[in-house]
Amino acid sequence: MRIAGAPISWGVCEVPGWGHQLAPDRVLAEMRDLGITATELGPAGFLPIGRDERDELLESYGLELIGGFVPVVLHDPAYDPMPEARRALDDLGEGTTLVLAAVTGLDGYDRRPALDTKGWTTLLANLDAIFAMAADRGRCAVLHPHVGTMVERRDEVEMVLGECGIPLCLDTGHLLIGGTDPSWLARTAAHRIAHVHLKDVDTQLAEQVRAGQTGYTEAVGAGMYRPLGRGDIDIAGIVRSLENAGYEGWYVMEQDAVLTAEPAPGGGPYDDVRASLEYLAESDLTESNLTEVDLTEPDLTDAGPAEAGLAEGAS
Repeated sequence: MRIAGAPISWGVCEVPGWGHQLAPDRVLAEMRDLGITATELGPAGFLPIGRDERDELLESYGLELIGGFVPVVLHDPAYDPMPEARRALDDLGEGTTLVLAAVTGLDGYDRRPALDTKGWTTLLANLDAIFAMAADRGRCAVLHPHVGTMVERRDEVEMVLGECGIPLCLDTGHLLIGGTDPSWLARTAAHRIAHVHLKDVDTQLAEQVRAGQTGYTEAVGAGMYRPLGRGDIDIAGIVRSLENAGYEGWYVMEQDAVLTAEPAPGGGPYDDVRASLEYLAESDLTESNLTEVDLTEPDLTDAGPAEAGLAEGAS
């Protein structure tokens, strides 16, 4: 099991006004002190723009760059996302994964427009084009279903799986909030999963976001994302399903946080990430000694009530 960190667990985010932003040196030092040896990139401007300077900084903390979250407008027929995606691939460098989010073009993740047929056609074609461009370079691009983007709800996830070839980033938290049971997806579509973000979630707050009663940013600030093992998602079961299916990618710990002030040394996000690492160790998930299983082609249109889980109540 390959475990990585992400700056968003320390409250570092691309959304304007997201909260107090910690300095890179503190975030990277705390990753190192927790024994983390790999990380995603974080938002633009968090790390040095130049690849050599960035990689030298990461290496000084014993960290390897394994990918980056890149929000891109993919549904607008008047906008060509290929140059932006190409730059992102170049900036990330060899051996990394491009983690795409199909953003709305609006700030933040609290509202999104409806997508018409033309928008869907454009989005799906752009996903296939970016996936092919990455593959031609020997690289991997994935789509991250994400709250407040054009691919959030279960029917939208199924549309991507059924109508284009790009693999997914299985983000346990965003899927659940959007109405897709991540355990079900890990069991039925593991062959389409190429990257994983591990989050645990307070389902009460998640249901409020899904119902439109609470904004996404407000819910994150209220602690919707919990350290692994302290929320309502079967993290251990999801990891075992993926490992049994032959998953060989990264598991990125991503407990999104909104900070109101600088935490005391060794407190705040550091404590939460440490608790997540302890959960993974105590659950015997850091060693892959699981039985291989045969994967059949998933049928995402006939999951049934038991497997659909929270998706049955999605609006």
